[in-house]
Amino acid sequence: MRILLKLVLDCPPDAAWRAIRSPEVFRQVSAPLTTFESLDGPFPESWPEGEHIVAVKALGLVPMGRQVIAISFPRRSDGVRMVRDSGRGLDGMLALVTTWDHRMAVAATADGRTLYRDRLVIGAGILTPLVWPVFWVFWQWRAARLKALARTWR
Repeated sequence: MRILLKLVLDCPPDAAWRAIRSPEVFRQVSAPLTTFESLDGPFPESWPEGEHIVAVKALGLVPMGRQVIAISFPRRSDGVRMVRDSGRGLDGMLALVTTWDHRMAVAATADGRTLYRDRLVIGAGILTPLVWPVFWVFWQWRAARLKALARTWR
């Protein structure tokens, strides 16, 4: 199942590009609903391509399991910049999700702001209809946090 977001962010595209590659921004838009702890040492300033293992907690208290964040930067010729996470849950509740394809893209609007598009494709077998609403609510939270934080990105 898919979750799609399309937002105009009040910041320049270069600032949004830096933000969507930032583990700190990732943590800010997820908190307090979920918290992430790097199991590979300190979080980098910017996500490099490759796999990164994190421990995830709901509300900072309830362990959800470990997750691989698998970052790549697909190349596009149309000026759109994209981050893709094709990771997976390793254990705990996160292992229920068997399909994960998260793509975030930024492009300039005519007025110099940022068109942000976010697509999550998830699957959890027969549990997908039960899991999808949880992710949908979380993605709405992320959207609200992104819009609020974007005003501070320069």
